[in-house]
Amino acid sequence: MSPTFSPRMHRSLLAGTALLLAPMGCATSSQVGAARDEAALRTDEPPRVKPKWGLVIHGGAGVISRENLSPEREAAMRAVLTQALQAGHAVLAKGGRSLDAVTAAIRVLEDSPYFNAGKGAVFNHDGVNELDAAVMDGKTRMAGAVAGVRHIQNPIDLARLVMEKSPHVMMVGDGAEAFAQSQGMPLVDAKYFFTEERWQGLQRALEQERAKEAPPTEQGQPSTQGQTPTQGPSPATPAQPSAPGQPPAPPVPSSPGQAPTTPPPSKQPQPGSSLTPGVDPITGDHKFGTVGAVALDQHGDLAAGTSTGGMTNKRFGRVGDSPIIGAGTYADERCAVSATGHGEFFIRYTVARDICARVEYQDLPLPEAASYVINDVLVKAGGEGGVIAMDRQGHVAMPFNSSGMYRGYIGEDGTPTVAIFQQP
Repeated sequence: MSPTFSPRMHRSLLAGTALLLAPMGCATSSQVGAARDEAALRTDEPPRVKPKWGLVIHGGAGVISRENLSPEREAAMRAVLTQALQAGHAVLAKGGRSLDAVTAAIRVLEDSPYFNAGKGAVFNHDGVNELDAAVMDGKTRMAGAVAGVRHIQNPIDLARLVMEKSPHVMMVGDGAEAFAQSQGMPLVDAKYFFTEERWQGLQRALEQERAKEAPPTEQGQPSTQGQTPTQGPSPATPAQPSAPGQPPAPPVPSSPGQAPTTPPPSKQPQPGSSLTPGVDPITGDHKFGTVGAVALDQHGDLAAGTSTGGMTNKRFGRVGDSPIIGAGTYADERCAVSATGHGEFFIRYTVARDICARVEYQDLPLPEAASYVINDVLVKAGGEGGVIAMDRQGHVAMPFNSSGMYRGYIGEDGTPTVAIFQQP
């Protein structure tokens, strides 16, 4: 059953979509299947399904265009999303807990190089992968989160350990990794997270940053703009001092996981440059990379989880909304939410909790509450992104105010539905 359409409307739309995709018999079964799923998970109509249990996932939102997503890559990403849905469903179908289903689904996404979490995490300014994650049990309101970890293969598992094996909610950096080791969780070498595509994404971001920050060239002086990502001042050239009272600018990394050697321009970053979300390092699209899941189990309990590698070229230990309970992740007895988007806005407006608070205090239907926060509150504030959400009655919401969001749904019938774009 579709989570957004009546059966009659669904059948009509699928028939029309199939005809559009199949002139002269050219449409493949995978194209028709993708179109069917895109139609089923449109966001402009209220969800109508009321399953006893189910799972919703996301893999990030942003300006995701068909032009920049090759058919091969699209198919591969849809396959991973489907695998994540099936992993969570396998838990729920056996009567397992929503918390177990959420972590099982997210673990699949963390293990894929296609999504910005775990294995596919982007690099920060220093050429290091820093990962954040959070999980919350709606039944107990217990929560766990980690931020800035660098050697944890599946941060969602460590977030759950923080929740279940410590009196705390959040741990960060080296302390979080020391706790992981104390609980028997092995650390992985930083090389585990290296992917050439993400590394080249960082190099492009650094090149763009240098070009923006370079002083205007004087007549007769050669310009350094347009250099390849690996070019820069000679290693023998000392870094120039920063502005008075400012810390020195971090150097550019020479290779993944290694100490940086080549200094970038000394000018401090300005608002709107390296501290703002950039473009997806693979597709070139503007994208907020996060993965997440929310689930309702057969006992009527909800859970939510979110995991991310942050932003390409991020600095200064920046942490977004994903590990912040109430901002990017939240679950209670009525409602569960996982968010993806420009994290600073999701933190300021406590987006995940706001949605559930509107359900609790205003008695709003979940789809209405979620849509209002994403398409009204956030849009007015200038924030971009989306959420996936589920309530105790099994209603599903997945609004987003960008042109796309990797997302998927699976109910008790075990049929996975995956979508990427706003329009079918």
